[in-house]
Amino acid sequence: MKVSSFLPAITQMIYDMGLQDSLDGITFECPAIALSEKTPVVRCVMEGKYYTSDEINTLFSNSKKTGESLYYVEEQELAKIAPDIIFTQDVCEICQIDTTCTAAAVANLEKVPELISVNPESLQDVLDSVLTVAKAIGSENAGMVHIRALEKRISKVLDIQREHRLLQKSVLLLEWIDPLFNCGHWIPHQIGCAGGVDLLSHPSGDSIVVDWDKIVRYDPEVLVIAPCGYATETTLKDMPFLTERPEWKQLRAVKNKAVFIADFDMFTQPSASTLVNGIEVLAKMIHPEFYKVSTELELKFFNFFDI
Repeated sequence: MKVSSFLPAITQMIYDMGLQDSLDGITFECPAIALSEKTPVVRCVMEGKYYTSDEINTLFSNSKKTGESLYYVEEQELAKIAPDIIFTQDVCEICQIDTTCTAAAVANLEKVPELISVNPESLQDVLDSVLTVAKAIGSENAGMVHIRALEKRISKVLDIQREHRLLQKSVLLLEWIDPLFNCGHWIPHQIGCAGGVDLLSHPSGDSIVVDWDKIVRYDPEVLVIAPCGYATETTLKDMPFLTERPEWKQLRAVKNKAVFIADFDMFTQPSASTLVNGIEVLAKMIHPEFYKVSTELELKFFNFFDI
């Protein structure tokens, strides 16, 4: 069995379960360990370039209007691999190559692989997708073992809240800065597990543009900024889109110095393990006196006021 993963999240899951020997044919955005061992076959016209949040939004908006995808498949390389299965997605055509584009790319291959679209909407869906992937590769038990380990980590976070009777705090997590996007899909569930509530979020649904005035009225206690596809250093460059707004200094999160910048892969990349990382990090952000995180996770976020 040979599988290809056109989603960084699925690639991460495959490695987490120890099933990487079955994998070849990945995307340019997959985890570093995969890029060092496997063949990238999915590329993007923006690869290796820096754009601001507004510029990226414009590029993808124009792409959607014209119907021309910014992603493409190196078909000759994929033909050499000749996978039996390709994992793809239809959650977001902006973030990753979708099933329609993938189907067009493989239609002329001598060996046409099965396409399995993985489309989680909730946190539970993400956990369930672990089994989907494991079963497809023929290693269901590896998936069950991985899920049990992740559920144990989530339970530890919840147990601390029960033990100390912690009250929920109001949280806002932004998936994009310019324009401002709230968080959707599984992220509100992560926030709930971590001891917070995001009243501007869209649970199990797409993130949408949110007005700055609405954010000011909501006035969250904790503000988390984790734009899709951005590491912390990239997000920092775009922070003036927020800090130069006249009401910025009046927000409770700003007054309380509870503004955090975090790597995207803990939130908008739906691999089960990275989302559990995100729950643990959110718990530390929301209730810092009750939680600790690993040294590895400490490198994936920081308080904006500590720089």
